[in-house]
Amino acid sequence: MKKMRSLLAVLACIGGICAGAVYAADAPKEAPKDIVLKGDAKCTSCHDEADAPGVLHIGKTKHGTRADGRAPTCTNCHGDSDKHVNYKGSDKPPKPDRTFTKNTATPASERNAACLTCHETDSKRHLWTGSTHERADVACSACHQTHTADDKVRDKRTQPEVCFACHKEQRAQINRPSHHPIAEGKMACSDCHNPHGSTGPKLLVKNSTNATCYTCHAEKRGPFVHNHAPVTEDCANCHNPHGTVADSMLKVRPPFLCQQCHDPANHLGTVPGVAANTNTSAAGGVNGLNSVGVTQGRACLNCHTEIHGSNSPANASKAMRFWR
Repeated sequence: MKKMRSLLAVLACIGGICAGAVYAADAPKEAPKDIVLKGDAKCTSCHDEADAPGVLHIGKTKHGTRADGRAPTCTNCHGDSDKHVNYKGSDKPPKPDRTFTKNTATPASERNAACLTCHETDSKRHLWTGSTHERADVACSACHQTHTADDKVRDKRTQPEVCFACHKEQRAQINRPSHHPIAEGKMACSDCHNPHGSTGPKLLVKNSTNATCYTCHAEKRGPFVHNHAPVTEDCANCHNPHGTVADSMLKVRPPFLCQQCHDPANHLGTVPGVAANTNTSAAGGVNGLNSVGVTQGRACLNCHTEIHGSNSPANASKAMRFWR
């Protein structure tokens, strides 16, 4: 009797296990859960942190902030990509509807459209249409890395290298002796330029060269009682902001820069290249200057120290224009 009871108990246990197995087989599989973005399960069921570039790294960026209702989904950028998702073959599946890799077949205009869906109304990007980069068919993904928190173009220290990939002349200029501190990491290209479009020349952040320069060099703004016309017109008349071999980023060192506008023969005293005035005494004031004295040090700037403009009453005299 005891053996019979033990046998029945064993059979009941086995039956229960089998029934549980059948029930588990019939139960519906649990749907995959989103990992980073809302609705990303259909992508992250195949793509994980082992993919290159790291797909899940987007969770470390603003695009991966799930608490922000504006955060996009995978399909917002890459399209529904049904052929890619539903492919059952053994070889590589077809590409998603939109890809952003270096050798992608997706046109730049189509890639940019995915970005501009959210970013077109941004105050820094609303002038993208018709801008220099847009007309050159430059894609957002050519400069930006979406799936990484370390987007090089958004870091002041690494941004210039992204720009110099195309602007090679400027790379050489910032390595000249006189330059803005871009190589030192104290400035970035975007301090002066808006690559997404601008109403000013050369994609400057302001409407003119001078207005852009005055954001830092406010002491040169004026207005002055005595204004120097080339300065008022455009700082770039005399300076190359990316770098030069002359002091103060001047295009050419004085006096040669000054003589591009000012005829040496009309100077009230002698100037470089003109013989000393033998009809005046060595101490005879302005007309008594000799060519050696004028060319010493900063040449014209030895006397005309306030070349950007002056409020001095003495400057009313043509002989003392832009003196301190």
